Amino acid sequence: MQSVSFSFKNNKGLNLSAKLDLPIDKKPIQYAIFSHFFTGNKNFSAVRNISRALTLNGIAVMRFDFAGLGDSEGNFEDTNFSTNVDDLISAAEYLTTHYRCPKIIIGHSLGGAAAIFAAHQIKAIQAVITIGAPSNPVHVSHLFESCLETIHTSGEAKVDIAGRKFIIKKHFLDDLEDKDLPQVLKELRKPLLIFHSPQDKVVEIENAAKIYGAAYHPKSFVSLDGADHLLVNKDDSLYVGEVISSWVKRYVTFKEVADLQTDRQVAVRIGTSHYTTEIAARNHAFLADEPKNYEGSDLGPTPYELLLSSLGACTAITLRMYADRKKWDLQEVIVHLTHKKTHATDCDDCEHEAKIDRMTREIEMTGNLTPEQKDRLIEIANKCPVHRTLNNTIEIVTQQRGKEVTL
Repeated sequence: MQSVSFSFKNNKGLNLSAKLDLPIDKKPIQYAIFSHFFTGNKNFSAVRNISRALTLNGIAVMRFDFAGLGDSEGNFEDTNFSTNVDDLISAAEYLTTHYRCPKIIIGHSLGGAAAIFAAHQIKAIQAVITIGAPSNPVHVSHLFESCLETIHTSGEAKVDIAGRKFIIKKHFLDDLEDKDLPQVLKELRKPLLIFHSPQDKVVEIENAAKIYGAAYHPKSFVSLDGADHLLVNKDDSLYVGEVISSWVKRYVTFKEVADLQTDRQVAVRIGTSHYTTEIAARNHAFLADEPKNYEGSDLGPTPYELLLSSLGACTAITLRMYADRKKWDLQEVIVHLTHKKTHATDCDDCEHEAKIDRMTREIEMTGNLTPEQKDRLIEIANKCPVHRTLNNTIEIVTQQRGKEVTL
């Protein structure tokens, strides 16, 4: 996942700290905004995991800290639910100006309620996703229920939320009580996806039912059975991201990104990412990469693994063709391959420790085959086109694209 760090100003002139997570090829097919949970921040593990799953599916995600939280400017006690909604609108305006208008908004817990209110005002949003969201913003006040009387009488109180101290002022409560989420849902008329865990002890599952009941179709509900409110388990948050990636394709207009193309047989492209490489072969696209212990991202096979794959695929296809022509009962072929460099025992100049490349190929064949038929298929394997190419002297001509070369 490639990330760009930056800051943007909200409508009060405060700098909000943000990150834009990009697909590995840095060519997003769409943009999303993430609204984190109450007192949370953009770097919480569930936020990053969901974002990672989305970027793997070509969706860029903007995650940021609300004013007064994380690395953003401002004082938390001066913020409220409405300022969070305004911050989301400012984030959408920034994306629209500097990248492209977001079509997706995702909100976790109270951030889910804020996402619904923001989506109601951001016309470009085509899909709304909530995770463990309350059916009414005032629900969050139960987190500091023991201090409510003090807040109402003294105007503020210092409360403990998840082991951290925050000052909550009366205007925060007044703002929550003024918000009518069911009415906004009735007016929203945008596709809505609701995630909620039946075991959520912070925001009970009944909230999901109320959100679903108030919203108009299209609307969907996904039960996060076994998950906690904050999606501490990595598998839960990755699952949420994967489901979102599939669900939004039904409702969101995706930008067509120009694929890697060539007038030759194959084209290969790499940018500044270590070392993820795009490959185009006719109308097929896939990735090559290096393992993480070689500073790669391990998003595809290595070049040598692709070479082994070519030999293995050619072997299997050749055996399939031959058995079909002979009408032999070859049910399945599995080719196991390894590559390594070994000392050349019969070289002319062994003093220089010459090495040769050795590919080992083991072939499994299942079916009603005689020993003679199996032996013949092994002989045919050695005649597959890629095998013969690798055994031949290969000439590789390299030239600069678009430059005249005299040979």
